[in-house]
Amino acid sequence: MIIAVPDHDLLPLVNEKVKKYNLKVAIHNHAPGDDLYSSPNDVYEKIKKLDKRIGFCLDIGHTFRIGQDPVEMARKYTNRLYDIHFKDIDKAGKDGAYVECGRGVMDLRPFLQLLQEINYQGVVSFEYEKDGEDPLPGAAESVGYAHGILDTL
Repeated sequence: MIIAVPDHDLLPLVNEKVKKYNLKVAIHNHAPGDDLYSSPNDVYEKIKKLDKRIGFCLDIGHTFRIGQDPVEMARKYTNRLYDIHFKDIDKAGKDGAYVECGRGVMDLRPFLQLLQEINYQGVVSFEYEKDGEDPLPGAAESVGYAHGILDTL
């Protein structure tokens, strides 16, 4: 699987290569300020008529920052959900900053519960974008928090 943000005019080529090489491409949404794919809905509008192996890399933090519910988006696009960037943010909106999972404003439990309900088999990546010089402690805290939620489901 390839995580990508292809220009719209390259989507026919992506579609051709997906068919030729039998691979999946997950298009990443980037929220406020992204002219290509701000919302998962933007991604879908561009891929809905393309090969089903072209789907989503759902970034739940970016989705929340634009006022959309990551649970609703994951449920809506389950059949093409191939990759997830899992994170938490301190507030919704363009200025939302990334924090350790569990310290932000996102309720991550319903999202993880949905992944179990739909028997999600794709990739979930912790995208920890805080503390670039020393990300390990915060990333470990985020993983521990998610494991704690999963243990209660």
